[in-house]
Amino acid sequence: MITAIVLIKTSVDRIPEIAEAIAALDHVSEVYSVTGNYDLVALVRVARHDDLADVIPGRISKIPGVEVTDTHVAFRTYSQHDLEAAFAIGLDA
Repeated sequence: MITAIVLIKTSVDRIPEIAEAIAALDHVSEVYSVTGNYDLVALVRVARHDDLADVIPGRISKIPGVEVTDTHVAFRTYSQHDLEAAFAIGLDA
């Protein structure tokens, strides 16, 4: 699974509507409204690298009100939840 973190600048008067439209897209697992230089952060998860082009410039960037996207592809995932599950393997509750 390939994960991309997409930073998104939008029309500020439509942030909730744009966030909902992005969240409704296939392969978008989460959308966060954030502070800072960007208005939204979306997590996109796809099976193939080529699928990122279909989702990000093909769909997200075409939503009315999306002005700029900046995409970062994850190399590896580190998660406290994943670590806890790994250490719990074989343990009886």
